[in-house]
Amino acid sequence: MATEHLSPLDLAFWRIESSAHPMHLGALAVFTAAGAGAARHAAELLSARCAAVPGLRRRIRDVLLPVGAAAWSPDPHFDPARHVFLVRTDTADPHAAAGPLMARPLDRELPPWEAHVLAGPDPASFAVLFKFHHALADGLGALALAAALFDEGPSLRTAPARPASEQRPVPEQRPGSALRRLSGVLAARVQDVGQALEIGAAVARAGLPLGVPEALTADTAGAGARTTAGLALDLDEVNLVRKGAGGTVNDVLIAVVAGALRRWLAGRGDPEPHGAGPRALIPVSRRRGPGRTAGAGNRLSGYLLRLPLAEPDPLRRLDRVRVAMDRNKDAGPARGAGAVALLADHVHPLGHRLGGPLVAQAARLLFDILVTSVPLPGLTFSLGGSRVREVYPLAPLAAGQSLAVAVSTYKGTVHYGLVADASAVPDLPALAAALRAELDALVREVS
Repeated sequence: MATEHLSPLDLAFWRIESSAHPMHLGALAVFTAAGAGAARHAAELLSARCAAVPGLRRRIRDVLLPVGAAAWSPDPHFDPARHVFLVRTDTADPHAAAGPLMARPLDRELPPWEAHVLAGPDPASFAVLFKFHHALADGLGALALAAALFDEGPSLRTAPARPASEQRPVPEQRPGSALRRLSGVLAARVQDVGQALEIGAAVARAGLPLGVPEALTADTAGAGARTTAGLALDLDEVNLVRKGAGGTVNDVLIAVVAGALRRWLAGRGDPEPHGAGPRALIPVSRRRGPGRTAGAGNRLSGYLLRLPLAEPDPLRRLDRVRVAMDRNKDAGPARGAGAVALLADHVHPLGHRLGGPLVAQAARLLFDILVTSVPLPGLTFSLGGSRVREVYPLAPLAAGQSLAVAVSTYKGTVHYGLVADASAVPDLPALAAALRAELDALVREVS
């Protein structure tokens, strides 16, 4: 069997991890319990089903060649009990239990994922916190892996076969074709180098820390304690704003984050925002759709935009976000400072191994806050008959940054998942409340 090496971007995520800054994605799914003992039944089902999912039985191992590389290999001693846990909690808020679990790194000797079934005092509900290392999957890949564990879930693991009419014919080999292929390879290499230089120049231009609130920074040598919070908003209200003010749903969701940060800072008594604003990294999937296999690894680029915190008017904030996002889309996800993830392809595996810790500490120089969106299919997920009613995506927190924001839409509801450095942001619920207040303000403006 051929060795399956980690892609350059997957390898980068694996190498930049530290105990204080684990690199796993999370998803907190809140269930309506189907009956007594639903949480325990859910844990039993997850334990039984995970062994049948090949992508969940693979671990990461260093290899001799290429030097510095790593590869996937089956775990010969795979044990579901080391990945699925039933956690009894004394709080009705699953986010309170999720924070400490998000701070805990995954065991790097095992397949890099976990599922924690959180059973609180309310027998009518429970939650499951899924953790997938970013080297294992991006948001869509993690969705595909999790979907394989649900009842009669959507098949997101395999891509549908392309019709014969759409399949590319095998090219005919002719004399001189090898030389032409070589010329094409050289041209592509030159193009790749040009792209890398262009992205690097864009990163340098965007690197000035203009108008970044101190609340968005954290001690890079911190212990890694985490808090999480979540907020559910009505998608109909978001669409009302979109129709009244223009832009896309994603533009509105980003503008809500900008306005919420401004409100939250004012509530803390922090100085009024000024300058261009903090740099938000907006990841962009380069997958064609959720049908790609989870094993395909990360397929990410990104956009970078300044959150207009200094703008006091909600509609003008939204307009500035819309203009900036339109500019990013016109340039495309392979250009600009937000496409920094693509630079991983130009680094030798040994460079990732030796430079991983340095790159991790440099994240603060590249962007100030992560704002990511994870699309979910318009289907109902269930586990043992217990239905998912809320899904809060949770993003990893980079060194030097105090806050990461993730958002998903499920069953007509927008779910914001917030992850924060516990020392830098002791008042995370206040930020969640500010998200609600900002959407209310936008609705009033367009009504």
